[in-house]
Amino acid sequence: MEAKESRIFPLDIEQEMRTAYIDYSMSVIVGRALPDVRDGLKPVHRRVLFAMNESGSTANAAYKKSSRIVGEVMGKYHPHGDSAIYDTMVRLAQEFSMRYMLVDGQGNFGSVDGDSPAAMRYTEARLSRLSEEMLRDIDADTVDWQDNYDGTIQEPMVLPSAFPNLLVNGSDGIAVGMATKIPPHNLAEVIDALMAYIDDRDVTLDQLMDIIPGPDFPTGGIIYGQAGIRQAYATGRGRVVMRARMHVEEISTQREALVITEIPYQVNKANLILKIAELVQAKKIEGISFLRDESDRRGMRIVVELERNTIPRVVENQLYKYTACQQTFGVNIVALANGRPQTLSLIDLLRHYLDHRLEVVTRRTTYELRKARRRGHILQGLTRALDELDAVISIIRHSDDTDAARNNLMQGRYPEHLSAADLQRLGLPAEPPITRYTGATATTSLIEDALEAEDTGEVGPWLSEKQAQAILDLRLNRLTGLERDKIEEEFQSILADIERLIEILGREDLRLQIIKDELIIVRDKYGDVRRTEIDMAGGDDIMIEDLIDDDAMVVSISHEGITKRTELSEYRSQGRGGVGVRAGGMRDDDFLEHIFVSNNLDYLLVFTDSGKCYWLRVFQIPEGGRTSKGRSIRNLIQIADEDRIRAVLPVSKADFRSSEFLEDHFVVMSTVRGQVKKTSLEAFSRPRTDGIIAISIDDGDVLLSAAITSGSSEIMLASSEGQCIRFTEDDVRPMGRNTRGVRGISLAEEAQVISMLVFQQDQLADYTILSVSENGYGKRTSTDEFRIQSRGGKGILAMKCTSKTGALVAMKAVSEESELMLVTRSGNLIRIPASGISVIGRNTQGVRLIRLREADSISDVSYIAAEE
Repeated sequence: MEAKESRIFPLDIEQEMRTAYIDYSMSVIVGRALPDVRDGLKPVHRRVLFAMNESGSTANAAYKKSSRIVGEVMGKYHPHGDSAIYDTMVRLAQEFSMRYMLVDGQGNFGSVDGDSPAAMRYTEARLSRLSEEMLRDIDADTVDWQDNYDGTIQEPMVLPSAFPNLLVNGSDGIAVGMATKIPPHNLAEVIDALMAYIDDRDVTLDQLMDIIPGPDFPTGGIIYGQAGIRQAYATGRGRVVMRARMHVEEISTQREALVITEIPYQVNKANLILKIAELVQAKKIEGISFLRDESDRRGMRIVVELERNTIPRVVENQLYKYTACQQTFGVNIVALANGRPQTLSLIDLLRHYLDHRLEVVTRRTTYELRKARRRGHILQGLTRALDELDAVISIIRHSDDTDAARNNLMQGRYPEHLSAADLQRLGLPAEPPITRYTGATATTSLIEDALEAEDTGEVGPWLSEKQAQAILDLRLNRLTGLERDKIEEEFQSILADIERLIEILGREDLRLQIIKDELIIVRDKYGDVRRTEIDMAGGDDIMIEDLIDDDAMVVSISHEGITKRTELSEYRSQGRGGVGVRAGGMRDDDFLEHIFVSNNLDYLLVFTDSGKCYWLRVFQIPEGGRTSKGRSIRNLIQIADEDRIRAVLPVSKADFRSSEFLEDHFVVMSTVRGQVKKTSLEAFSRPRTDGIIAISIDDGDVLLSAAITSGSSEIMLASSEGQCIRFTEDDVRPMGRNTRGVRGISLAEEAQVISMLVFQQDQLADYTILSVSENGYGKRTSTDEFRIQSRGGKGILAMKCTSKTGALVAMKAVSEESELMLVTRSGNLIRIPASGISVIGRNTQGVRLIRLREADSISDVSYIAAEE
């Protein structure tokens, strides 16, 4: 007995997995995830529309149960789950998903709030009128067909699509290794652009964008900026920034509300409202008192009530920044072109669609020509028979059977048993029809050129098989004079149609004109006005700062990290010796530690005592009045719990975006133990949310201060015991961020560095050195009294510190025009001009600057810019 042949074959698993995965990938790409560039549909969308058309669910028919439609699609064309098919049909019927709906749904098909549609047994649907334009002429041999999944029936490989559906309705899908995301557009604009491309194949992108300025989303909204749109149209990839449409309404005296009437495409309204509420509760967005949804059948209306004296534009900007009121649509135009996935530009999309329509019109014209020739062939036989009507009737009447009659007509002869006497008795000519038509039996060349055996059947010398059969099938009432004239008129009309169709096939300009005429019909019938506004003022980088006034603000940060910004005009100038105005409601264990003037659009480099640096924009800090408490800075930047802020360096927007400025300037840092370090400002221009290392700190030391220098500055360090050292910046070489620096001043064991001053040497004549003690005493001293020394020494006396004055707490370089803000630990502050402070020598105690309440002391001194 022979051994059974083995059916086990060794395979390379790596090769087998590679081959299997590639096959799977291509199946997903071609058969599921990517749309066809010609009709803009994925296979499941195409099958849904085709099945509805085949089952009679057309726009002028009654609605049919969705479950019936889903069963039709699943049973004949799409062997997948019913939920996938139903979800596809639901999306085609959602007015907030489709710019132009392809399915007309009746019942609950979901909502913009994310509500699920009703089960398919409850809803009904039919084709929309526009989708019938997708299927028009599908029976005219305009597209290729393929077997369905079980080979029992055929389905179209693409739809004729009388309008560019891929651009009009867009598409979204994820395949294997690639994805597509194409935004919807306005039908009228797309058709106008296509006609411009038909008229001039060398039309430029700028000319097309004059017609199609950008996407047109079903939910409306605003597109901010056109640069991303142009990039997407030029390359197939780009960013489109979408914004909600909102306006301000006055709801009562001194009360206003922001009303949102349109939201970005594909944003869930319910989730948007929930997110706004969460941000208000977390105090991420301030100034909102109440939030409600007043949307109804008339349209969307989300009311955001504002607190009294809240600036609406500030809240609007916060909504854009922190919520889905501003979204980015990442355009990625990938579609199947010639059976392959390709990234396409706007001109590529128009070209591929036009090629498709040219093929559809050509195939439809060829189909109509063949149909006209078939009909013309029959009419030609009928007219010939009518010319010999008596002979034809006698041939049929005296033939033995139908087959004999058909054969005698084809041959154009009388039945053999009819003698000459019989012909004479019947009043017929002796010669049969074929004899009288000798030399004139050829059919008209317009008809015979393309006819095949299936069109004519067997061809006899006088008539073809199809012509003879048509004569046999002719009803007697067609033999009247009027009906005979109609046959002749139809024959001449068919001949004219054949000539016209042949001319169309021979001239591309005629086919293009037909395409344009059909597009105009679709545009005029279904086109509508643009819903999405395009704000041309938007730039490449969509920043909230573009809508914020660059006003001067007083920024304050407390010891516990509570921060706020207040308009500079709220602080009035006072004379020396006043008690000051209240800066903010501090807790008993908190006090103001940093206060300075900066503009809304400035960048802030925030340095903490652990040696880390964080980024912040002034406008990101919540605004409040002088007596408001502010908000924790830890909600704005990710500062560690044990960290505290030591320096905040404002940098103007223009300077921070200038590579030349960043390279020519440095950050000089000092620690309380006297270390100094210099690092290029450019090293701090790339922030991270969790901060970056600015300086390595030794155990027992903390960062004291930081300042921006020009590379040729002078540095002064002052200690709490009243000593001061002045040295040039050149004494400190530039270092990387993750270094500890060098010694700047030698300190007594209990002393600490309390201030670091940085200034240009050529500006020294305009400045005096202000020294302030913790008990409110201060003085100004000429800069000439502070000689330049080498860094690392003990320095010289700057202020005579006693129990009366207390320790030295601040040292500042001031001019006659400078104004100062003295801040106490209890939160009081006084604004005084520097010119009102006496200029006296180094070895003095100074004069009283502020009357302190019991147990209060000075915590900080800051500059104030001039009012203008």
